[in-house]
Amino acid sequence: MEGNREKEHLLALKVMRLTKPTLMPFHPILSDPRDVCHLLTDDQTEKDIAKPRDLDYFGVSDLLTLPQNFGNIFLGETFSSYISVHNDSNQNCSDILLKADLQTSSQRLILTGVNSQPMTTLKPNESIDDVIQHEVKELGTHILVCAVSYSTEAGEKMAFRKFFKFQVLKPLDVKTKFYNAECDDVYLEVQIQNITPGPVYMEHVRLDPSNLYNAEELNSKALTQGNGNVFGPVDYLNAMDTRQYLYCLTPRPELYEENKVLKGVTNIGKLDIVWKTNLGEKGRLQTSQLLRVAPGYGDIRVTVETAPDSAPLEETVQVLLKITNCCEREMDLTMLLQNDLNSGLIWCGLSGRKLGVLPPNEGLDLTLNLVTLYPGLQTISGLRLTDNKLKRTYEHDEIAQVFVYNDEEPV
Repeated sequence: MEGNREKEHLLALKVMRLTKPTLMPFHPILSDPRDVCHLLTDDQTEKDIAKPRDLDYFGVSDLLTLPQNFGNIFLGETFSSYISVHNDSNQNCSDILLKADLQTSSQRLILTGVNSQPMTTLKPNESIDDVIQHEVKELGTHILVCAVSYSTEAGEKMAFRKFFKFQVLKPLDVKTKFYNAECDDVYLEVQIQNITPGPVYMEHVRLDPSNLYNAEELNSKALTQGNGNVFGPVDYLNAMDTRQYLYCLTPRPELYEENKVLKGVTNIGKLDIVWKTNLGEKGRLQTSQLLRVAPGYGDIRVTVETAPDSAPLEETVQVLLKITNCCEREMDLTMLLQNDLNSGLIWCGLSGRKLGVLPPNEGLDLTLNLVTLYPGLQTISGLRLTDNKLKRTYEHDEIAQVFVYNDEEPV
């Protein structure tokens, strides 16, 4: 792009964006074998003429073409521009100073790379050339402001500015979903859609967790077969294609040692996405902190530490539960066990047992026994915890499930 030169100035300013070339499209001219140019000779057969050549009919040639316009700039890419100040006059100019600023809707950035100190003399047909680069981190309208000041041979101070406007577009559409597991684990599903007009190569999509979690990537073939990426050896996205990535976040072990309650933890971490276009131009996006809706546990939370997946009929099974005080006051707890004779599992133990005082944000382990009565998938229910201070009872049903089978029949 080139700014309009004012006639009274001795210097001319030119600005050109630096970008990679593109493959030149190739339009082959085909003819029918029945045309005159395809008349058979003595050593030709109809099969030879009808046989196409491999590359002659390919839609893209091996030639490169330079960009014919400013082109698209996408968020996360590096904006590179060539700036030239040329002396078109027959006079010497002195004290030449070139500055370049990039203005967005929210800030003004001073770009480095142009001469910060005035150049002593610029003779006729000489020029000041420089390259500026900036990683684009904001969407919307950007204005490149180039300012030139100089002195003529007569000592007159001259100055002018040129403005170059361009738009920064969104390259990827990123959506996230959170799934809260009962064991405090959080599963994060990331959907990334390529909304650029061409394919992009996904170099990496990495989750940087917060200081409360450890992250595990679930996009590897090692989970099922072999090693490598589940998306294949060439991880690329065509235009408007969407790909899903899955991560598992596990609370750090020291949080449990400090008896912290994770009910208010909403900060998960942030995503770091790096991609390349078809000719290797690199782009990078880093999301803001990902926040989830924290699950509501109420005043008391009951979690299953250990429980059998299956058990034989008419046998005793043992479960280990963890009782956590999630409120800001201490509780004086009493445990009650309620049995439903129509259920396949009944409690075996003393009901009305006092558990004692439980301070805020702390937990205790509770080992209980059940007897299996009926075969099938049975649900553990009927646990009641009473706070003696407020005379309030908390009901906990559908705590876990156990498959009960008849030992005389094959499982």
